[in-house]
Amino acid sequence: MTLAGSIRKGQGMASHGPKFSIGIEEEYLLVDPETRALANTQPPEFMARCKERLGERVTHEFLQSQVEVGTGVCATIGEARAELLELRQAVAETAREFGMRMIASSTHPWAHWSDAVPVDMERYRILGAEHRSLARRMAICGMHVHAGIEDPDLRVDLMSQVSYFMPHLLALSSSSPFWEGHDTGLKAFRPIIIGDLPRSGLPEIFESWNDWQEMLGVLAETGMVTDPSKIWWDLRPSAKHPTLEIRICDICTWAEDGLTVAALYQAILSFLAHLKNSNLRWRHYRQLLILENKWRAQRYGVEAEMADFGKRVVVPFAELVDELVELLRPHAEGLGCVAEVEHARVMARRGTSADQQLRVYHAALERGTGDHEAQIEVVDWLIAQSVAPDGPGA
Repeated sequence: MTLAGSIRKGQGMASHGPKFSIGIEEEYLLVDPETRALANTQPPEFMARCKERLGERVTHEFLQSQVEVGTGVCATIGEARAELLELRQAVAETAREFGMRMIASSTHPWAHWSDAVPVDMERYRILGAEHRSLARRMAICGMHVHAGIEDPDLRVDLMSQVSYFMPHLLALSSSSPFWEGHDTGLKAFRPIIIGDLPRSGLPEIFESWNDWQEMLGVLAETGMVTDPSKIWWDLRPSAKHPTLEIRICDICTWAEDGLTVAALYQAILSFLAHLKNSNLRWRHYRQLLILENKWRAQRYGVEAEMADFGKRVVVPFAELVDELVELLRPHAEGLGCVAEVEHARVMARRGTSADQQLRVYHAALERGTGDHEAQIEVVDWLIAQSVAPDGPGA
């Protein structure tokens, strides 16, 4: 972070410019309360009951063991909090009505993708036909955050700059340490699965909205990709809304952690827009360098040492978070999300869902519990914490 000095000189302007409305999408897993395994098929009436309660804010995902929710357009993180808590509670209560439980975790400890049953909808049938086993392996959940940016050129300009911060947000959201019955040794295994899809990973750099549209035109005219929503980058202009959407994040088990990730994203965009208004910009770094930080975020989460490429040093992630929070403070004040941005310091030191899942698992093993039973304890912890109103609990 090498522009802090020049930004502090312009703090008084931080409240001007775009406000970057926010919308949050979350994906949840459904589990059987007896076995704690994934509920691979939904009761036919389950989604109808969800829609009765939540309308179009709830929908299917690719697999029957998944549910997706999305807030409306929220002017502030406070608005998003109220709606997100309502959505989580409604899905959890409806799951209980139908003999299931809901967990907010990007992977299930032991579920195997081959047991998963896709939803019988045309979009998902096409996806399965095109990508075969790669699509079937998507027994994973994430959190997507949309930021409203009306100016399309600004949308693309900010996409090229905000990529630098994607590893930081991934580390703070990590919740996928297990895959198919194994402790993977990674805090975020979900990006490995997503990374097998074509058109995934970090986005390219575009000079303008026309540059982006030209690429989409080539893909469409050749028939290679006719649906822009099938560009599964970590960060992309939405195909449906005037937003810039981040897709890199795991789903946060604690809603407050997810709101902090959204607040950081909103404040980073405000910071970058302020730079632009001051005839400055965040430096572009080679994608290879950002990918190194992304790998460290996947492997170690908040325990990582990550690079500050401006200073050319590797430092503990918590120190990078401290510096980022100070850099963003005037912008967070203008957006009304100081408390959420400050909470990133807590997350960087307390650990994320991935860290706590591993603590529960290893504590059970140390008591002499069998491996599968230890993973059952992880699921029980996820069931309790996914709807905990006050965040982390025992």
